[in-house]
Amino acid sequence: MHIVIAGAGNVGKAIARDLIGNGHKVTVIDEKAEETERARSYGATVVLADACEPDALDKADLANAQIVVAATGDDKVNLVVSLLAKTEYGVPKVVARVNHPKNEWMFDEAWGVDFAVSTPQMMTALVEEAVSVGQLVKLFSLRQGAADLVEVTLPADSPVIGSRVGAVEWPPDSSLVAILRDSHVITPHQDDPLEIGDELIIVTRSDQIEVLKKILCKN
Repeated sequence: MHIVIAGAGNVGKAIARDLIGNGHKVTVIDEKAEETERARSYGATVVLADACEPDALDKADLANAQIVVAATGDDKVNLVVSLLAKTEYGVPKVVARVNHPKNEWMFDEAWGVDFAVSTPQMMTALVEEAVSVGQLVKLFSLRQGAADLVEVTLPADSPVIGSRVGAVEWPPDSSLVAILRDSHVITPHQDDPLEIGDELIIVTRSDQIEVLKKILCKN
């Protein structure tokens, strides 16, 4: 998969390293030569230019990119890159970094953003996940808030313990996508039983979260 990353700072370089390690073709755009050398050492193709310039995006071959990641430390730049990627180059998926929470409301479909990643929001989710058993934790929003990816660790008194996946009355527009059990990732099937301590990863419509809580967490 061809992935273009705008920004070769610590975040951009870390993303590039991981994606290259997973076998993807990665191009990194940054106007600071010293920032791009580490990305180059990981095996990334480097475009030394301002990511907001169409010429730089042409050199990065955005027209053939499957994903663009706007990962600079400047929210204005990330928004411009996202908008250009979506409207001018038709990139299927655009992921944008939100540096300042007060700007998060702008990172939506109007600016070409499919997925907005806010570090404070992610840290909050991780903290909640670390301390919560029997509570639904929203990991992040999908489709500009129309749906959420949530996680819940089933407590011993969950009413679904011992039930099979297919027997649970899941709310409308909700889908169990994975079960994490004893360091294993299980793709759920209708006959799989649910056990104490299972971590369930669910995609659900935002207005169904309270219904899910009652089904999974309360007797």
